[in-house]
Amino acid sequence: MDDLLYLVHRIPYPPNKGDKIRAWHILDYLCQRHRVHLGCFVDEPSDFQHIAPLRARCASNHFEPLHPAAARLRSTRGLWTGEPLSLPYYRTAAMRQWVDATLARHPISSALAFSTPMAQYLPRNLHRVLDMVDVDSQKWHAYGDTQAWPLSAFYRREAERLLRYERGMAQQFDHVTLVSPAEMALFRSLAPESQDKIGYFSNGTDAGYFAPQDTLPNPFQAGRIAIVFTGAMDYWPNVDAVLWFAREVLQPLLRAFPKLQFHIVGARPDKRVLALQQSPAIKVSGTVADIRPYLQHAHLAVAPLRIARGIQNKVLEAMSMQKAAVVTPQALEGISALPGQDVLLARDAAQYTRHIEQLLNRPELARTIGMSARARVLSDYRWEDNLKHIDSLLQPHRDRAGMTP
Repeated sequence: MDDLLYLVHRIPYPPNKGDKIRAWHILDYLCQRHRVHLGCFVDEPSDFQHIAPLRARCASNHFEPLHPAAARLRSTRGLWTGEPLSLPYYRTAAMRQWVDATLARHPISSALAFSTPMAQYLPRNLHRVLDMVDVDSQKWHAYGDTQAWPLSAFYRREAERLLRYERGMAQQFDHVTLVSPAEMALFRSLAPESQDKIGYFSNGTDAGYFAPQDTLPNPFQAGRIAIVFTGAMDYWPNVDAVLWFAREVLQPLLRAFPKLQFHIVGARPDKRVLALQQSPAIKVSGTVADIRPYLQHAHLAVAPLRIARGIQNKVLEAMSMQKAAVVTPQALEGISALPGQDVLLARDAAQYTRHIEQLLNRPELARTIGMSARARVLSDYRWEDNLKHIDSLLQPHRDRAGMTP
């Protein structure tokens, strides 16, 4: 086995949220084929209890505490250096020293950076692959379009500076990967000078774990019609999604289905999300040990995202659990599901309401869509199939042809 350096902006375990899920499965795959040296930040103190599985798998590790308040203060350096604030946010002397010492100590010729800010640690003498996952600059651009001044100006500034950095890294690195064909096409259009280096490999889903199981305990009140949304509830796109759904979609549904309840399942709920519980038709769970019971016993799942990048694992997990899901175009982007067959696609509040009414009035349709959704996951979203493409990218001097599946 050869030695490989793998840098991640957030500890890739436990795989309980979007970026950590992808980062973990990449690590698990790489550790079967390489001696992996893992460097990562830990931004939640409770995650330090999970480092043992990572130590057991990797040749060496560096787990660095990241204190969000201190990192935000550090990121302000970018205001006078002209760089994107994301870079100094994740820039520390300790991480730099560990990377330099690891490269000096081990015969490492190839490295993988997971997320754009970690690219700053990799020297040019390595064969370097950057998994951008999403075109993050465009997320900041979307934030700028939804916020009032001065936040809009701040977000657009970050979008502009980050895109400049993303393009620079694409020119310097040997390969750049993204999470979907849509993200790949977007970044190729934004960085045409590097389009021959830009590819993708899709996420997967653990279809054995996220499988329909009638034996899972029912977390819902008897007699209620449960609709579920899952996701980290301190993440603004998720917050925006549930606020919009509660305001624009839920009220019309309650007139037709007074026993309906909207369940928001995810860690660290924002105070605006918690305030939604003033309505007896809305329940906010906070952190749960297992989201599968909520998906298993829900009548359907929703993903009413208005801001999204890449692939939404929440949609894949609902599909894998054989659950009918109603999604926005933003939530479906990058997923190969067929609207009307594997999911129902809603472009506005009125269409969202009609689709949900249709599924609740026709449970046989919900079952048919759920079965088709799981078949789609089994066909297109197996981690072991999608991760095979990393191997060729990490080999120095390999031909770049065929880097997309």
